Amino acid sequence: MGNSIIEALSTGETLVADGATGTMLMTAGLPAGAPPEAWNVENPEQILHLHQAYLDAGSQIILTNTFGGSRIKLDKAGYGAQTHEFNRQAGILARQAAASRSHDGVTAFVAGDLGPTGEMTAPFGPLTFEKALDCFREQAAALAEGGVDFFWIETMSDLKETRAAVMAAREVAPELAVFCSFSFTGRGKTMMGLDARQAAKELWPLGLSAIGANCGKGLDIIEPVLMQFAETLPGVPLIAKPNAGLPRLVDGQTLYDTPPDTFAARIQEFTQIGARVVGACCGSSPEYIAAICARLSEKEDV
Repeated sequence: MGNSIIEALSTGETLVADGATGTMLMTAGLPAGAPPEAWNVENPEQILHLHQAYLDAGSQIILTNTFGGSRIKLDKAGYGAQTHEFNRQAGILARQAAASRSHDGVTAFVAGDLGPTGEMTAPFGPLTFEKALDCFREQAAALAEGGVDFFWIETMSDLKETRAAVMAAREVAPELAVFCSFSFTGRGKTMMGLDARQAAKELWPLGLSAIGANCGKGLDIIEPVLMQFAETLPGVPLIAKPNAGLPRLVDGQTLYDTPPDTFAARIQEFTQIGARVVGACCGSSPEYIAAICARLSEKEDV
């Protein structure tokens, strides 16, 4: 595997990312309603432990604990003034975890995670393109300062907001690659009506290095969405990082209906469509990543 994420992609190898962050931290005791990003400063040992658990399971890419780390989201939780600190520290922690892995002769990459702001773009909501651009610039700059290897803009739905995130990341650190993944509903479109073909045509020319789907409405939507990406952008690295099936409420707890082995088998199917970066999202755990790695290793051994 190469020394940069671009070199790693160029080898043709399938790269395994990590799994859920928020649900894992809640299991570890994150208070309900508290932003996970606060733990980058208040409980860094737990963040390091989570990163290490995914690395031990076989992850080659770990995402920083900054999915909700934009100033817009942190302002609503009362932590806006600590936006830079939370994001910079997230990069430092993930870099520390990845560095410990590299001592074993295995390269691990750190992705600076940028998620949606939670606001709708104009004219449907208060988020202007300029405000989104400024917001993502601030977050991306802090992540770059923290030492991330590249940016991963994830769980996106709105074309304007995603464009702002991509442009901000490219502007702040043009030397770093940018991945982008969208959350699709059962109709094969995002909540804002964006489909994979349009996303590919509009955003790939901005300088992306990988594109695809994460989170979303179950595993079954991933295959047709990846096929649309592949048809629109033949040969480019695709992303598949879905939820662990569909959620259901059992005794007051949200559980996901796809066990690790079944999930890993589906991930292997997605690699045949062109998924070169794979992992898991909501409801998953290091066990899911270990299952993916085992399944992909079996394929290589055949």
